[in-house]
Amino acid sequence: MEVKINTQSFDDKEMLNDALSTQKFLTGDYNAFASECAHPAVRDEFMNILNEEHQIQQDIFTEMQKRGWYQVEAAEQQKVDQAKQKYTNESPAQGSN
Repeated sequence: MEVKINTQSFDDKEMLNDALSTQKFLTGDYNAFASECAHPAVRDEFMNILNEEHQIQQDIFTEMQKRGWYQVEAAEQQKVDQAKQKYTNESPAQGSN
């Protein structure tokens, strides 16, 4: 029986892209776990982990941007202002003091 070993390797860009995708999935899962906890201490711990995972995700994103591997187009200021206005008007906490 012959066993073939896959010798394909990932370059830095592929590894960081994979790591970023993984972090996106992890944060989604931890968010779901935290929102479904019945015990406050467990929920708090999931929230701590979620925050750490978001920080890791941000670090990977920042590194990819520095290397030119994840470029985002800046939004036009008018569109930013429109979105702010839209979501400010839809805020459920508005006027509930």
